[in-house]
Amino acid sequence: MPPLVKKILRNRWFVAGVHAGLWLLLYLAVANLGGKAPNFRDVDAVATPAQSPAPVAGLEGLFSPGIWPKSLIHTNMLNPFLTRYFVPPPPPPPTTRKIEVTYQGFYQNGDGPKTTIFKLDEAFIVAPIGAKIAANLFIADATIQALTLTNLAAQTNIVPLNAKKEIMVPIQ
Repeated sequence: MPPLVKKILRNRWFVAGVHAGLWLLLYLAVANLGGKAPNFRDVDAVATPAQSPAPVAGLEGLFSPGIWPKSLIHTNMLNPFLTRYFVPPPPPPPTTRKIEVTYQGFYQNGDGPKTTIFKLDEAFIVAPIGAKIAANLFIADATIQALTLTNLAAQTNIVPLNAKKEIMVPIQ
């Protein structure tokens, strides 16, 4: 800093004047200078609404497909942006299917075997205990309340009386 500016900043009269000026500004800000807020009220606009500077009426015809020239290349040719590299192989065919079994009850004649009555999908079937009802699915037992089905892997399914149950079986 030049010595003249340093001498002015160190002057006591200058510092006292700046100090007094700041106190005056503070007093005027607190005293609100006698002003008041303007009277705001809702009024209907008397001017017409502003017009849009962009002509948007012509934009609809700009993007219609009829105005563009026809392509000179054949449409049956391969697309240069299409690749078969990233296309996944088709999924393998399913190996299982779902069947719906509804147990209807059983009956027994004398000392004969129990014969079950059940609904397999939409068909009513009457079969004895031990009969094959679907691929890899056999009747293991029948009681008053439930039908027990099993497969060759000793997995059992219990079908309650008059209730539909979906069972997964392998496709043959």
